[in-house]
Amino acid sequence: MLVISLITTVFIVIATLLPMSKNPHWIVRGMDFPRLQIAILAAGLIVFDFIFLDLTLSITWLVIIAALFCLIWQVMWVLPYTFLWRKEVLSSTVDDPLRQLSIITANVLQTNHNSAALINRVNEYKPDVLVTLESDSWWEKNLEVVENEMPYSVKCPLDNLYGMHVYSRLPIIKEKISFLVEDGVPSMHLCIELRTGDVVNVHFVHPAPPSPTENEESSERDAELIIIAKSVGETDEPVIVTGDLNDVAWSRTTRLFRKISGLLDPRVGRGMFNTFHAGIPFLRWPLDHLFHSPHFTIKNIKRLSSIGSDHFSLFTVLIFNPTKAKQQEDITADEQDFHVADEIVAEQPVNTNDVPTLNE
Repeated sequence: MLVISLITTVFIVIATLLPMSKNPHWIVRGMDFPRLQIAILAAGLIVFDFIFLDLTLSITWLVIIAALFCLIWQVMWVLPYTFLWRKEVLSSTVDDPLRQLSIITANVLQTNHNSAALINRVNEYKPDVLVTLESDSWWEKNLEVVENEMPYSVKCPLDNLYGMHVYSRLPIIKEKISFLVEDGVPSMHLCIELRTGDVVNVHFVHPAPPSPTENEESSERDAELIIIAKSVGETDEPVIVTGDLNDVAWSRTTRLFRKISGLLDPRVGRGMFNTFHAGIPFLRWPLDHLFHSPHFTIKNIKRLSSIGSDHFSLFTVLIFNPTKAKQQEDITADEQDFHVADEIVAEQPVNTNDVPTLNE
């Protein structure tokens, strides 16, 4: 029993220590993802140790203390995404359809051909905006039916798992498709006019992940997220950033993105809303995100049922209410954060001017 406990403890300690490194290798950055699972494993190990190990031995207490440290450390990262944390975004107290902006963010999985399921979700929830990720020409053709009620669209069909489509009931005033860091990996930058006449900058993103089949390091993903954050942080206009970031909500990179951009995360204090992997219940984490400026409060955020993809879709309803902006606090960047952001961006041939600012 002691050998089993020792092996498991060593694994948990390594998995906990690796993300502390700034190394961008996919194995290191991949350990950002299963923090909840590691915390659960550590808690179970502590119970196992108390039941099966000899508590009179020093080594028993050594493994218990090591597992306890890992448990506390991992919980610290995921705790903000539970009901135990203070909500970062105010719940809407105003039910004004004119000020509402609802979005479905859907990574459809290019090889998934269950378009009917997504169309059913659109008909059921009637979002103002639908963004599809991994959508190719097949998906474009099969989603033509949604254009009857969502006549405004921007389309970038690709067969490399990075196609992207946006459909909107609300007018798209300006639009730009960019390939900020990697050829073949687009992002969309739109100005959408609300029913009140106010204009919102919306950035739709899907950077490539660090993985053995994609990029060996997270450098490209991190640079795309941070360059958008730096651009967003320079404006006082209403802003939304949504998409599959291929990063979890609690990672250092996503936290740095929030600090530099000044955007809020409506999941803080409400839940994790794990959207991936839809087919593996015990290995799920929040990969699909929506961040917004303090101009908005939240009416609803919900993970939708399966559409046959490896991702669940995310449905978010915001209320444009800039009078509440000063009552909502983001996490503040310090000098070191800006230094780290500059280092990340410097590794790739991209700068802030590459991110479209269409309403200026």
